[in-house]
Amino acid sequence: MSEQCMAGPTKLEEYSEKYKDLLLMTRRNGILEVRMHTQGESLQFDWPVLTAYGNAWSDIGRDPENEVMILTGTGDHWQVANPEIWKTKFMDWRKNRKLEMYQESLRMIENLIFCVDIPTIGVINGTGSHWQMGTLCDITICAEDTNFFDAHYLGGVSPGDGIVLALQNLTGIKRAAFCAYTGMNINAQVALELGIVSEVLPHEMLLPRAWELAEMIVQAPRSTRHLTHSILSRPWKKALVSNQGFQLAHQMYDMAIDEEGTYERLMKIRERFQKNNSAS
Repeated sequence: MSEQCMAGPTKLEEYSEKYKDLLLMTRRNGILEVRMHTQGESLQFDWPVLTAYGNAWSDIGRDPENEVMILTGTGDHWQVANPEIWKTKFMDWRKNRKLEMYQESLRMIENLIFCVDIPTIGVINGTGSHWQMGTLCDITICAEDTNFFDAHYLGGVSPGDGIVLALQNLTGIKRAAFCAYTGMNINAQVALELGIVSEVLPHEMLLPRAWELAEMIVQAPRSTRHLTHSILSRPWKKALVSNQGFQLAHQMYDMAIDEEGTYERLMKIRERFQKNNSAS
């Protein structure tokens, strides 16, 4: 097959425009900063966002001009969960849409690990949902006032979206079980002690430090960067292959037979949920 017939890599100009309402992307000297947002504020998570994540990681990973990726959020929250998205009970969703959600939920984190084949730095700028994406990066730094928690069990849903998987692999099975059942907050300093994050910094120092680290990393030969990332990400690849599909399937089955509904149950614990989300 001639080179002209082969599909080429995606270009930053193309995919940065495609995802601009979700991810603001800037690149300098091979370092790609990806900042999640909604209209310039903290990202408001919804189902189109879930769909876009896996596609974005694939596009970013196929661009050979990306050498290091910095992933961060906007404002004081990593992401903001919106219970309104659960107003339609999952058991009432169309069968095909349930399957699509399963696949998209897997791609949200699997494509971050399997498609982005370069060193990654997660900059968790505050408390929020789906913080596991930041901890799946090779290096993770967070703001001093960040709290890590999982509200699934409190909301009557089995925890299968990847947060418990991250906790199991970073903190151990006993700590992960306690966090899952109680929804306890893990503050930034404890997260550092447990190995969930690599450094804890004041909010204004996060991105400068991330760029400092990225500029240090990018000095190594290209082969060294890529192969080192491959070594460092392999435990996550093994964990995802072994357990993520299993955990997510359990969560989605639980939701599919839930007659009360996630939204109704979340409203019962609204004060606890809002307290966690405003902790930053």
